Amino acid sequence: MLAFKDVNAQAPEHFLVIPKEHISTPNDATDEALLGKLNTTAVMIAKERGFSESGYRLVMNCNGDGCQSVFHIHLHCLGGRQLNWPPG
Repeated sequence: MLAFKDVNAQAPEHFLVIPKEHISTPNDATDEALLGKLNTTAVMIAKERGFSESGYRLVMNCNGDGCQSVFHIHLHCLGGRQLNWPPG
């Protein structure tokens, strides 16, 4: 896994978690352990950065209608402020 700040941050805390293995879309992801590792990595980083208790959102976009713009699966973690619902 790799994790890094989103260059187009939508919240004070906004980072991406991506697998090193190329997988184009969530539809192509078949390894449940890999998908779980994306989540647990995001949770660990949110705890380390100190915003896990106040809350955060995990988002994975899929294809055009889901607003996926980079075709390598990645999990967004957003936090550091009150997030609105519905998101879009």
